[in-house]
Amino acid sequence: MSHPASSPENTPMMRQYYAFKKKYPDALLLFRVGDFYETFGEDAVKAAKILSITLTRRSGMELAGVPHHALDTYLPRLVRAGLRVAVCDQIEDAKLVKAGHIVKRGVTELITPGLATNASVLEQRENNFLACVHFGARHTGVAFLDASTGEFYAAQGGADYVDKLLANFAPKEVLFQHGKGDIFVEKFGAKYYTYKLDDYAFLPEGAYNKLLQHFGAVSLKGFGIQDLPDGIVAAGAVLFYLELTQHNKLGHITSISRLDEDKYVWLDKFTARNLELFVPQNEGAQTLVGCLDNTLSPMGARLLRRWTALPLKDAAAINARLDAVETFFENEELSQDMAAAVRGVGDLERIVSKAPAGRILPREAVQLARSMRAMAQIRQLCAPLPAFARIAEQIDPCPALCDLIEKQILPEPAAQIGKGSVIADGVNAALDELRSISSGSANFLKQIEQRETARSGIPLKIDFNNVFGYYIEVRNTYKNRVPPDWIRKQTLTNAERYITEELKR
Repeated sequence: MSHPASSPENTPMMRQYYAFKKKYPDALLLFRVGDFYETFGEDAVKAAKILSITLTRRSGMELAGVPHHALDTYLPRLVRAGLRVAVCDQIEDAKLVKAGHIVKRGVTELITPGLATNASVLEQRENNFLACVHFGARHTGVAFLDASTGEFYAAQGGADYVDKLLANFAPKEVLFQHGKGDIFVEKFGAKYYTYKLDDYAFLPEGAYNKLLQHFGAVSLKGFGIQDLPDGIVAAGAVLFYLELTQHNKLGHITSISRLDEDKYVWLDKFTARNLELFVPQNEGAQTLVGCLDNTLSPMGARLLRRWTALPLKDAAAINARLDAVETFFENEELSQDMAAAVRGVGDLERIVSKAPAGRILPREAVQLARSMRAMAQIRQLCAPLPAFARIAEQIDPCPALCDLIEKQILPEPAAQIGKGSVIADGVNAALDELRSISSGSANFLKQIEQRETARSGIPLKIDFNNVFGYYIEVRNTYKNRVPPDWIRKQTLTNAERYITEELKR
């Protein structure tokens, strides 16, 4: 993409913008400029329409921007409109950039409908699945991943079976191979948001090795998917896509599960629609899951939706669930205690999923500790109950981690790093000293101001600039009263500026 040397597109900043746009041609690029995320050209036209913001034109180019602090308000609307969004941030402090140089920028996040992890984009009580379909020689493989929780599934079978899976999991985005678009639409319709991947992502050996590498395994037998070659290809292609979109910190995706065709009653999309399981046929009507959902945690709500979509066929498994429910019907006190503990858990799955990427916010870290304390109570309640003993054995409340968080982070920290206090007092002596100086500096300067005014008889005020720090400005009317220990630093038309050793320190 070339531009005339004199055109606004040829400025250093715009050349930087076009370099990123070339790298992410199919994404709407939010380009950080000062306190705004700007969009340009066709992106600006799209953003202005979707976000109902002002579209302007400067030097022949369309522009539309949103304040950087309002990103969480606008970003979900772009993603829900079916757009891929690349967030390009300033990765160095603009104040530290030398004159004539341009601030460094980088794409810090590529958000697609199926790979959203931001809480403001996600529906709290629903999974956000990314799916991948692979058309094999004999079977159709499919994989589902919720990157916000780490849930990962694989299956294979006929097109009708995969169609039912897609209808039940309701993925927000579906991947398939370039050149297979007509086949996909023929088999599954055109209602899904889709994205085409290059052929290399669907090479069987590469997909298999990708899964082995991710899980640090020597075989996939332990995951129960060894005999699903087309499902493996689909799952491997999902990992290729994560790499392509720069989602590289995936430590929370620790396993992949097999979806067995014989284990569930597979409801086709027409049955799910007619039964109004999740979507009402009439505006304002209630759905089945809406009637059933009295869960007390986001995780419980998502699990209930999945159980509703995938009814069990095995009588023993069904009776085990009924036994668990009966336990609470028979003991009201236990039911109340368990409900109180579950309410304290929060969305533990999605908080934990942010750990590998280092994206947990301070308040989420505090919520993590509170959730794990609640999990300790749940384990204690479950341990003596036969229907819940296995669950109790699987719970690790991580007391050492909770102690560390509670000791080092304030109980009510700032919402974000850099937006207020986060670390507790007593954790770091240097931080405590800086905090003391920061909180006490106003009073300290006021004391100097009052003392020097009384000593000199000059009505003065202490100010600050980046050249020589704190200073005293004295109008020429009073300059004959200046004490000898004040050091002159600057002469102005009507005044002179001084420092003292105390202010210098």
